[in-house]
Amino acid sequence: MSASAVFILDVKGKPLISRNYKGDVAMSEIEYFMPLLMQREEEGALSPLLNHGRVHFLWIKHSNLYLVATTLKNSNASLVYSFLYKTVEVFSEYFKELEEESIRDNFVIVYELLDELMDFGFPQTTDSKILQEYITQQGNKLETGKSRVPPTVTNAVSWRSEGLKYKKNEVFIDVIESVNLLVNANGSVLLSEIVGTIKLKVFLSGMPELRLGLNDRVLFELTGLSGSKNKSVELEDVKFHQCVRLSRFDNDRTISFIPPDGDFELMSYRLSTQVKPLIWIESVIEKFSHSRVEIMVKAKGQFKKQSVANSVEISVPVPSDADSPRFKTSVGSAKYVPEKNVVIWSIKSFPGGKEYLMRAHFGLPSVEKEEVEGRPPIGVKFEIPYFTVSGIQVRYMKIIEKSGYQALPWVRYITQSGDYQLRTS
Repeated sequence: MSASAVFILDVKGKPLISRNYKGDVAMSEIEYFMPLLMQREEEGALSPLLNHGRVHFLWIKHSNLYLVATTLKNSNASLVYSFLYKTVEVFSEYFKELEEESIRDNFVIVYELLDELMDFGFPQTTDSKILQEYITQQGNKLETGKSRVPPTVTNAVSWRSEGLKYKKNEVFIDVIESVNLLVNANGSVLLSEIVGTIKLKVFLSGMPELRLGLNDRVLFELTGLSGSKNKSVELEDVKFHQCVRLSRFDNDRTISFIPPDGDFELMSYRLSTQVKPLIWIESVIEKFSHSRVEIMVKAKGQFKKQSVANSVEISVPVPSDADSPRFKTSVGSAKYVPEKNVVIWSIKSFPGGKEYLMRAHFGLPSVEKEEVEGRPPIGVKFEIPYFTVSGIQVRYMKIIEKSGYQALPWVRYITQSGDYQLRTS
């Protein structure tokens, strides 16, 4: 079971717009939502599910709006929450920013969208690209008698329109990995994980079927390819776009799908592996008779020599009462950002295996300030093209279409910093 009604409320809890899908919950029940929310907030027991009698309120907050679904039954809560977040995504696609003003300015379109997004309490068409084919922001200009429902709405493949044609058939594949790392003051790695996404940009005619092959360890074991020559990767927490045939993946690990047109995220994954820090930072802080402080930072690229990290930013925390900054860097430039109490050392290009130094001198007031809290960690931002830290590879991309055209797949690999922090002593 799913939602009985959906409400969009302003920050004070006043309904801006609502849609009653099943009629089994009185629309006046929403008046109890805000008092309940405030009461739970005061008690420190706020939860995403609130109850009033037999009525359940499942809610999320976005910007200055509350999106609330009501139900009487024991509904599939994860389905309802997924629907509410998808509703936010669709509205944001239409109005750029989803807030009270955009709801008031686009009242008719919002109501039309609520009609198409859900039917009798069950999610229906939630793909914004498909919705934009027949719910337009110039809806009043449509000629009467000529409105049509796109075949995609009734198709098994609701995320792709039929009859697409391109002069040049191409697929662009981006494999993007973010490295999350936390190193303590002794140099020990406390947290290390890789979060990856595979994004596609598809310009293909017709209704092609795509098959993507990765160096997935489970696949290699199934097909007898596992061995010293074939490097494989064990993927965890894999999530797919709705276009992927999950039964096929469960059976033989083949990622088979009919893709949406244009940009979309095909899959995401996680790897909880011990990652060697790609950029290692060492820092020494010296205070001289409470009048000045010297900070020396050494950065070392611990990745392959043929790779280069671009747009590197190293954020070094400094005392909040420091002033009169002076810098000396072996490469790049450094600047003091007093509102954040950090020095940002920027290096445009950082080749693997290289070491660089930065020295910073600051004046300090004569009265020493008590350091109540510990020093914040050093943060690092970077991007390394043509490289994946996990070693994941696209082994093949097969494109099958009944007309038999030739298509070009292009693959790009990028490793970037996620939450990358090194604590200092």
